[in-house]
Amino acid sequence: MSEDINFSISFDDFNLSDFENISATYDSTFIPDPKTITCQPLQIDPAVNSAICAIYALIFLLAVPGNIIVGIVIGCNHRSLTPSDIYLLNLAVADTLFAVTIPFWAVSTIHGWIFGDVICKVVSLVQEVNFYSSILFLAVISVDRYLAIVQAVQMRKQRQPFYSWLACASVWVVGALLSLPVLFHSAFKPSNSENTVCYEEYDPETAAEWRFATRLLRHSLGFLLPLTVMLVCYGITICRLLQTRSFEKQKAMRVIVAVVLAFLVCWMPYHLVVIGDTLIRFKLVSYTCEVSNSISLGIFITQSLGLLHSCINPILYAFVGEKFRRNSLKLLHKWRMVERGSTSVFSRSTSHSSETNNMMV
Repeated sequence: MSEDINFSISFDDFNLSDFENISATYDSTFIPDPKTITCQPLQIDPAVNSAICAIYALIFLLAVPGNIIVGIVIGCNHRSLTPSDIYLLNLAVADTLFAVTIPFWAVSTIHGWIFGDVICKVVSLVQEVNFYSSILFLAVISVDRYLAIVQAVQMRKQRQPFYSWLACASVWVVGALLSLPVLFHSAFKPSNSENTVCYEEYDPETAAEWRFATRLLRHSLGFLLPLTVMLVCYGITICRLLQTRSFEKQKAMRVIVAVVLAFLVCWMPYHLVVIGDTLIRFKLVSYTCEVSNSISLGIFITQSLGLLHSCINPILYAFVGEKFRRNSLKLLHKWRMVERGSTSVFSRSTSHSSETNNMMV
């Protein structure tokens, strides 16, 4: 029933010229498609990790004492707190708590995350809440400066301590709500890494949507919105100050410019790099492994610059303010650390300063 199938093929069935044509057109060089290549994880030199760890330690040593001093000086004058004092006090608390988390990340740059899953969530949550709160307080302070200088007469009643404390409570609540996605952070060991990391870990099926939503939230409410509020309020305030020839107000204008520049210098590089990383992750722009690794290195470096902002705040918002220096000397005299003459001379030199010059901005 079955027929024999003959697999024998005669060489004469093929034309030798066909083989010559095929071999002539065949190129043995293989060019892989960059889009199909799996990039190897960025390997950072141990010396760079050590340098970053040292920077983190320095930021911690500067930020914590500086903000604690600001809190003590302002808090000891609680009977005469102005709205600006209240915002600065809460800003100092936010920056202090933010800086307290830095040693954990410093250790993780050298040894990976060694503190477990619970500490990962707690540290990440504390950092995130104070990240949002600190930037939101900067925006609130810019609004307060606008009201104090541009709308001084109309908004006198609204700039009462009660409303200031209410605004601070609102900032903390908003900061906590915006930080809830950080609960997705956990301590785990990636498949392509030897060290445990404390990082966001989403369900693979919904990871893209969650990551895009959280990053959009951080970019918009954690940077673009506060920056817009600061630029608008300080821009109008500067225009008003330029209409006067008062030396004290001109001095306040210089501090305003320094505040905005410090915010931009410290946080804009980080947000721009993370925005670039977001565009790459969601394939909104073409990329290569070199670009992807450069983005990863950029995030690693610019994070340190963002952390530095917690050190600068005490200088810009307090140490350059005459009212803060006067209250500091009074407090030191009260503790018998300086003579009475130094405080009285300084008080006379600043007794005629306006609120604009008293409170830095």
